Amino acid sequence: MNNNDILRRIRYIFDLSDGKMIGIFGLAEYEVTREQISDWLKKEDDPAFQKCNDLVLAIFLNGLICDKRGKKDELRMKPEKRLTNNIILRKLKIALNLKDDDIIDLLSMAQLPLGKSELSAFFRKAEHKHYRPCKDQILRNFLKSLQLRHRPAKPAPEFQWQGGTTDL
Repeated sequence: MNNNDILRRIRYIFDLSDGKMIGIFGLAEYEVTREQISDWLKKEDDPAFQKCNDLVLAIFLNGLICDKRGKKDELRMKPEKRLTNNIILRKLKIALNLKDDDIIDLLSMAQLPLGKSELSAFFRKAEHKHYRPCKDQILRNFLKSLQLRHRPAKPAPEFQWQGGTTDL
């Protein structure tokens, strides 16, 4: 997944306005403009599209942690210059105060069953022998399940027949 897609999905999941996104960046002590945010959220085929780099997404996720969990003055999080799906998953886990069981439940909502040991492998250090890289499919399904939880689809209105017979 690319950073722009992740930013778009997070914005949709939590129904974040441009002003709220600017505020989230501000919590991570990074100043952005409405135009920058708009350009990051555009589709790739739009001429005004701007690529969201790893550092910018890391700053946003740090700001999201501060927004959801509260800012800790004594512990300023340094943004990563290089992001992996594992780091993104970890930052979302922290921001949303999720436990392993919560993530497993969320992934099962997206029809992606995952065991506790498989999940813990994503949160290990890269040098650890049981470390496992988080693939795009896992992150995509995790974001999909967050969307199902935070923005459930509205049920379709019931159709009521308003007319004559059904005989042909």
